Amino acid sequence: MLVLLPPSEGKAASGRGAPLKPEALSLQGLADAREAVLTELVELCAGDEEKAREVLGLSEGLRGEVAKNVELRTAGARPAGEIYTGVLYDALDLASLDSAAKRRAARSLLVFSGLWGAVRVTDRIPSYRCSMGVKLPGLGALGAYWRTPMAAVLPEAAGDGLVLDLRSAAYAAAWKPKGEVAARTASVRVLHAPTRKVVSHFNKATKGRIVRSLLTTGSAPENPAELVVALRDLGYTVEEKARAGAAWTLDVLVEEVH
Repeated sequence: MLVLLPPSEGKAASGRGAPLKPEALSLQGLADAREAVLTELVELCAGDEEKAREVLGLSEGLRGEVAKNVELRTAGARPAGEIYTGVLYDALDLASLDSAAKRRAARSLLVFSGLWGAVRVTDRIPSYRCSMGVKLPGLGALGAYWRTPMAAVLPEAAGDGLVLDLRSAAYAAAWKPKGEVAARTASVRVLHAPTRKVVSHFNKATKGRIVRSLLTTGSAPENPAELVVALRDLGYTVEEKARAGAAWTLDVLVEEVH
């Protein structure tokens, strides 16, 4: 099973570990694309601060994020699972998993990123600010930029099992499973059952809890149909929308907002 996650906008501090080693990151087929984004981002942020803030969509209160990006090559690096924070990652709570569940997380979780393309939670990266919605002056919109390298690398990473897609729309644009990979992909929406609307906070929290439950129970569905059964066994109310040869959409209905 491969689980596709969005990153978090806010991130933990880099800390004092050894700096980034690009050659040590997973998915080395993305190495050249990562280097191009990293180089332009560092140069942008080392130049005109106001232009960098505008390009990155940062408010006045987030001005310090520009300076942080300047130091990306020398700042301390930590496992991506420690760098990403926020509602989904709080609910997932990787640090509290037992050793077997942590091994499953290392194998199955892939976090999409405007800067790195995608990383595993064990990949050591510095804290950064660069969403998939950014349009860099030289490379253009990152969502479009990443499509070609992702299309070359992600099908192999997906293997021959289930692909559970929990990404937000901006990150989903960077890679859309096709062909036989699409047929074993399931994307999940979390809906407030009384209104059947997506509410951001509990959408993220529920997705984090779903992943945690799958990891802790050792559940390993091999296709969307088996995932539906697994989620129902875990107590979730699930409605599936299946299409032959295409990705499934699963609506998980939640009564309470928490």
